[in-house]
Amino acid sequence: MTITEASTSAASDLAAKANRHLWGHFARHGDGITPPIITRGEGTRIFDDKGNSYIDGLSGLFVVQVGHGREELAAAAAKQAEQLAFFPLWSYATPSAIELAERVANYAPGDLNRVFFTTGGGEAVESAWKLAKQFFKLTGKPGKYKVISRSIAYHGTPQGALAITGIPAFKAPFDPPTPGGFRVPNTNFYRAPEQFSSDPKAWGRYCADRIAEAIEFEGPDTVAAVFLEPVQNAGGCFPPPPGYFERVREICDEYDVLLVSDEVICAYGRIGSMFACDDFGYVPDIITSAKGLTSGYSPLGAMIASDRLFEPFNDGQTVFGHGYTFGGHPVSSAVALANLDIFEREGINAHVKENAPAFRATLEKLYDLPIVGDVRGEGFFYGIELVKDKATKETFDDDESERLLRGYLTPALWEAGLYCRADDRGDPVVQLAPPLISGQAEFDAIYDILHNVLSEASRRM
Repeated sequence: MTITEASTSAASDLAAKANRHLWGHFARHGDGITPPIITRGEGTRIFDDKGNSYIDGLSGLFVVQVGHGREELAAAAAKQAEQLAFFPLWSYATPSAIELAERVANYAPGDLNRVFFTTGGGEAVESAWKLAKQFFKLTGKPGKYKVISRSIAYHGTPQGALAITGIPAFKAPFDPPTPGGFRVPNTNFYRAPEQFSSDPKAWGRYCADRIAEAIEFEGPDTVAAVFLEPVQNAGGCFPPPPGYFERVREICDEYDVLLVSDEVICAYGRIGSMFACDDFGYVPDIITSAKGLTSGYSPLGAMIASDRLFEPFNDGQTVFGHGYTFGGHPVSSAVALANLDIFEREGINAHVKENAPAFRATLEKLYDLPIVGDVRGEGFFYGIELVKDKATKETFDDDESERLLRGYLTPALWEAGLYCRADDRGDPVVQLAPPLISGQAEFDAIYDILHNVLSEASRRM
């Protein structure tokens, strides 16, 4: 057997095992469906089991900030595992978790000085809601338990986080939901009513005031928190209009409601700063984060809370009865510290801020295609909304969207050498979030593939 034959045989065997035993996340399964098998990564590229190379246009899943194949991150994991592979934070502490908590707190704005570690973003959101509930019980407002989030927003899949998620199709199979989740409009300026079409600040005020309206409707003595992403992911990267978060902060202060900045995607340089709330000029009560904290080299999430929220638990007796076996795992914490070393040494945050305008300008060249209705986002986080009619902004119906996104775009972009997301949690979009080490060469390569594939999609549709 030749080397090529052996490689083909091994790939076939791996695919057969995947088809028989692997249950994919958010994945379709059935005859003729075999997942692409990714075997390695290097810089801004990934490689499959057949040796094909692809631009990682989504950083794995908004995760691999400093790129693939960083030997020092693997070395940090190995070194920590040799010294102490595991110990829980259940009434104990480890050096790497302590050092990381201090470092993350130092990056956070205001008095957000308390770091509660999880293993991922959904757990961080779950933790934040539970903290909000218990905090108000401890401070004499036991009726405050409800949360407000935005339409189409994704905040995770644990039962509590799912109640905050605003995507009906994701929730329906698991009904009834955890009680207490309520929705307000998102900040999709492209789909704003006509009276706001030339006034984004007025649109931002309108959207923010719907939060106040919801709090009043539900009763201020029942609402505990508002969960908002700095740039909303689901629906296709909705940035906040000017003045939006300033007004939301005022509303939360007025009604004694906690503002939770869900930065599972947006933190750690994705928008520019270490925390995206700094990019948009607001100080939340809680930040939820994960993904880019380790650049994906080991799983880790964090809920960062203000000193005010920690105070009732600092009496020597009261316990936040919540935790995860692997939260703040020593190896993951060591990897996160090494990842943040790279951020500081290589100026990753400054690189994103300097290159974000070029990324935007490159993607905006796609406006010459009739199928491209909107290009929106911030930093290295963008969505391209696809439309049937550019003049009227008419979108595709469900059948057309299925044919466009899953029938054509997803396989065509992959075959052309680009890994990204073609999504219809809302109107059809293509989402992009390349590693934060990317530059003009990567932007141009992404544009070339998108332009070719979307041109053909426009012709077909």
